[in-house]
Amino acid sequence: MNAGPRPPFWCYNVLMKFISSSWEFIKKHRFIIISTIIVFAIVGITEYASGRSLLGPDGRFGWWDNDIWGNETSQRVADVYSFSHIIHGMLFYGFLYLIWSKLPPRLKEKFPRKWWFLVALLIEGGWELLENSPIIIDRYRTATIALGYTGDSVLNSVCDVGMMAIGFLVARFSKVWIVIVLILVFELGALWWVRDNLTLNVLQLVYPSQEIKEWQAEGH
Repeated sequence: MNAGPRPPFWCYNVLMKFISSSWEFIKKHRFIIISTIIVFAIVGITEYASGRSLLGPDGRFGWWDNDIWGNETSQRVADVYSFSHIIHGMLFYGFLYLIWSKLPPRLKEKFPRKWWFLVALLIEGGWELLENSPIIIDRYRTATIALGYTGDSVLNSVCDVGMMAIGFLVARFSKVWIVIVLILVFELGALWWVRDNLTLNVLQLVYPSQEIKEWQAEGH
């Protein structure tokens, strides 16, 4: 009786199928993958060359930090503000879609959706570099509740760009109502959790309110 392939051959076949599928995925999405790697490298190298800490002041790697008042905020792979960067990606997709929908057909063909992703990466990467400049760091320290903010680690900045990419792709492949619900959940959830979110962050940077700042500080 034929008992079928022996375990070593079975494992070999599974491995070959996995490699083949992975290679097909990479080839199909190579533009997105290469664009992401390039922007990651630009942001990371630029910040490191400008004196930013690779892993934060303590030099330790960490996956998550949920204390916005601590010195590990914006130093790890993710934190509460990662949800704001996911929202960035969703908003970038919506904004680029609106621009694209107004273009004449000839220009639409020259600006396919894969290029939207690169534009979003460059915008987010540019913001990360600007956010970690002395002028914006000082603005955060004086106008928001980030009194002890010293800037992001290189790790966190690169991961923030990655969070934006996740939000962009979620918006790309989801229905509009799902994206709206996610944005509301993230914003209201962060507001309840740490009394801060993307909306208040932007408001306090552009038009700071002492009342809002005091209300946020009460949650410390």
